[in-house]
Amino acid sequence: MNCLIVESNAALGRLWQRHLERLNISVVLAHSGEQARNLILTYLYDVIVLNLMLPEGAALGVADLAQFRQPDANVVFVTDTTFFSDGSIFRHSPNARTFIQSTTPPADLAAIVQHYGRANHAREEPRD
Repeated sequence: MNCLIVESNAALGRLWQRHLERLNISVVLAHSGEQARNLILTYLYDVIVLNLMLPEGAALGVADLAQFRQPDANVVFVTDTTFFSDGSIFRHSPNARTFIQSTTPPADLAAIVQHYGRANHAREEPRD
């Protein structure tokens, strides 16, 4: 399973990365929207963990590109604000699967990523 983490806080991104790697998830860490867009154009991901409040304000653009280039990638939005707390993120981003606080325990985030990554692989399995 492949995961892209898009988080401008390097320490937080590395913390999440370590928890995901403990579950044998291959993780790439991007610290900006531009870096994330380049990675989405180059590699395939099952799950994208995306901070909604990137400093350059590019999170929805990253999610849109992922929807266009990798429509099967599930996006897990994280934030430290109440912006979109009304659930409207699901109207703005059709590939959004969940919306959690960035203070969510890393082990819980890892379980969420593992769940949505498995769901992605289940769609790809051949049917008899």
